[in-house]
Amino acid sequence: MSFAERGYGGSGGFGFGYALTPVVKRLLIANAAVFLVTFTIGTDTAVDWLAFQPGRLLSRPWGVFTYMFVHGGFMHLFLNMLALFFFGPALEVRWGSREFFKYYVIAGLGGVAMSFLFAPQAVIGASAAVYGVMLAFAMNWPNTPIYIWGIFPVQAKWLLGFLFVASVLSAFGGSGGGVAHFAHLGGLLTGFLYLKMDWRVPEALEQVKTSTRRARRLAIVPRKDEDQVERRGSVKTGWSQAEERKMLDQVDRVLDKISDRGIASLTEQEKRLLDEVSRRRRTN
Repeated sequence: MSFAERGYGGSGGFGFGYALTPVVKRLLIANAAVFLVTFTIGTDTAVDWLAFQPGRLLSRPWGVFTYMFVHGGFMHLFLNMLALFFFGPALEVRWGSREFFKYYVIAGLGGVAMSFLFAPQAVIGASAAVYGVMLAFAMNWPNTPIYIWGIFPVQAKWLLGFLFVASVLSAFGGSGGGVAHFAHLGGLLTGFLYLKMDWRVPEALEQVKTSTRRARRLAIVPRKDEDQVERRGSVKTGWSQAEERKMLDQVDRVLDKISDRGIASLTEQEKRLLDEVSRRRRTN
């Protein structure tokens, strides 16, 4: 598997390049290190302590996370890390390291959750998380050609479509073969839902918070005065533009405090601020 074009243009395009990003590099190293430990202490011991095991969910809860770093053999590890190497860096560059790692873990957790619901058995491997990464790549660059065996070009969207159909048929068709098909399907579905529901939660919360602040502020500062501040910098209160802005910021902090702790938590100085602002607006 290889790309005709591989790289990460800032404009949203896909150019040529071979940069290995920080989180992808650490994930590759971590998976390789765990594999070496597994090889040293034995697969059975590693699986016993690090795999996700439904029967030991309460006694070894860390398995829901550590299972993503345990692999049953070299080819299992190699194929997962090869896909992560190809598909991961572009996403990390676009999203940032923290968001990429969060998405990777959530896709992995979604995989183990679906496996637990439909086929409760021991699960190991990074496949669910990697399937989620491949899905996100296809959603961002659907027409990028992926060369299967370095020969046959397939657009990313069609490759992921094939993987999804294969996962559904294998999971519900009873084709086990020691492969956690429900985990693969869970990684795909969790990644899709997470992306479609706007996974940039901090940005969404900040927008809600800003809207709420403005609505509450208008209860004290009338809209026409607020709009005047936006257009001309200040209203005719005898305050400069800087003073006006400082006052509005102070009002925001006081309103946040009322929202968190109630009006009884206000100090005398904060009460005077609200009274002063209301008085000046009424007399203006």
